[in-house]
Amino acid sequence: MSWLLSLYETYESNLDSVGEVALRNGREYTLLPVSHTTQNAHIEVLITEEGEFHSARIIDKSDASTVIPCTEKSASRAGSVIAPYPLHDKLSYVAGDFVVFGGKVKGEEPFETYIHELQLWAESPYAHFKVKSVYRYLSKRTLIRDLVAYRQTLAVDEHNHLIDKWDKKYDVLYPEKPAIFGVVAGEQTSAFVRFDVYSPERHLTAVWKDQDMFDSFIAYYQERLGAEDICYVKGKSLPSTDRHANKIRNAADKAKLISANDTTGFTFRGRFVQSKDAACISYEVSQKAHNALKWLINRQGKTIDDRVFLVWGNESLYIPDPSEDTFALDPEAIPDVIRKSNTNEALAHEVAKALDGYKNKLGDKKGDQLQSAVNILVLDSATTGRMAVLYFRNLNKELYLDRLARWHVSCAWLHRYRKNAQNEFVAFYGAPATKDIAYAAYGPRAGDKVVKGLMERMLPCIVDGTRVPMDIVTSVSNRASNPVAMESWEWEKTLSIACAVINKHLTDRQEGIGLALEENNDDRSYLFGRLLAVADVLERRGLGKEEKRATNAIRYMNAFSKHPERTWRVIQEGLQPYQARLGRDATYWTKIIDEIGFKFKTDDFNNKPLSGKYLLGFYSQRHVLYQSKNQDTAAEAEASHNEE
Repeated sequence: MSWLLSLYETYESNLDSVGEVALRNGREYTLLPVSHTTQNAHIEVLITEEGEFHSARIIDKSDASTVIPCTEKSASRAGSVIAPYPLHDKLSYVAGDFVVFGGKVKGEEPFETYIHELQLWAESPYAHFKVKSVYRYLSKRTLIRDLVAYRQTLAVDEHNHLIDKWDKKYDVLYPEKPAIFGVVAGEQTSAFVRFDVYSPERHLTAVWKDQDMFDSFIAYYQERLGAEDICYVKGKSLPSTDRHANKIRNAADKAKLISANDTTGFTFRGRFVQSKDAACISYEVSQKAHNALKWLINRQGKTIDDRVFLVWGNESLYIPDPSEDTFALDPEAIPDVIRKSNTNEALAHEVAKALDGYKNKLGDKKGDQLQSAVNILVLDSATTGRMAVLYFRNLNKELYLDRLARWHVSCAWLHRYRKNAQNEFVAFYGAPATKDIAYAAYGPRAGDKVVKGLMERMLPCIVDGTRVPMDIVTSVSNRASNPVAMESWEWEKTLSIACAVINKHLTDRQEGIGLALEENNDDRSYLFGRLLAVADVLERRGLGKEEKRATNAIRYMNAFSKHPERTWRVIQEGLQPYQARLGRDATYWTKIIDEIGFKFKTDDFNNKPLSGKYLLGFYSQRHVLYQSKNQDTAAEAEASHNEE
């Protein structure tokens, strides 16, 4: 129940945002009021204050999302169950002349139930004048007739029946295809209608954005709630519910987080007599928690193949996302670390500075869990109707930010694939994003299911401090060892990410190496990696700036990782023409090769496969050669490499 409580507290902390419309990625969203949900509407009908038809229009898809009042029953209606929404609904519910125009209903006519429920609201002490106007108009049972007459908003055939689906044979009746068929996926009869009230004298807020309308229905429906029971979330006796919200990820989402509608004996497996014996949740908590969740997902959630990754704070909603890279913490400050020094100490200082701002935003009241809480939630659905919480953590802000800082420092490496505000590539020293780790491990064509699975597996490594799974370390190492299978830019990105993950794995085992070249490190894998780097830079220098082909060191890299002694002999023989071409200039690299070879123990220069450490040695040695200010030849080699 802790995730429900956290969401409920978030709703209570953001009451000033209820009903306030915001925009993200071109889509409107809002923190829904209690007893309200969202629905994509197709037709908008304007009614005068006196209850007369004024006009209508087909709603563009970008403006379709509509906040509508709902009851417990209507919020979870399915199949042939008659459960009307209190105000806006499908044609079969709101049109009194639905059957007259060829509409088909089974059993009880939905309109009769709908208009009765609307009448109860319109005649209650809490009724808003807009509700009364809509009720007076719909009571006349002329909605479809008016929509057909007004600019042919709805289309009928020669028998004056609603056309099910558009067909070319109707070109005789309609020179142009009616707009309604461009927004409704199925038949016209499935069109969803929303109502608004028009006044020539005053400017009225749209019904689905009117706070007074929200309050009107909430007050009216509050008196119609069911019996009270102990709420497992709040620990108080409150009106309970066993019908919980859907449409969590989007307006078309049917999956529920809480559901127990199977009474045939299979759901409870003999453990409980009724569903509420397992968990009893009050209507208020269910509404507020689910509405807060929908709002947060729309506001800042990250969705991959329907799996939602969500991180938020109760007081300050935006907090550092554990799945992002170090560059995202502070794009201005973090890249400066490489110009100061490539050390974890320098990075730790910059990360601490970046996280200090979040610490201040998350509240300063000691002991106030509401303000200091950080929540991490992962959701996904295995079937159309059921959703599960795959991962949830509620952490103190200090603990969360400390673990986040530890991750960004311990999984740090030098990367060159990010762009700044000027759309220029910049180098940054830090941890890669979990999504980038997924592509480094499984390739850019990895499916969304693979990517979301790895991102979920990496969360405990960041938030809980667990070790990176060995299969992920192996996968990134193997791909980084096969550069010929990738373009140059992709391999460079894969290589730096692999080094970060491998070094994180070694750091957890107290064997971390770091970016700075360790000239006294006599590990055989590390030394072989250094040899490969020198061979790469030497040949690149010998090829010149015009030649863009891969060097022998890169071409044989995969074989080198498996049979280093044998492959090195081939690579070294291939270096001789370039050493001859460079003449005296080759002395610098030849000397380094000799120095590295001298550090090998006699028994270590063999064909035993290399560990991931060889990639660290390769990257660090190559980085030193490229960064050397005293060797013009090395600088030219780096320029040639970057052009490639």
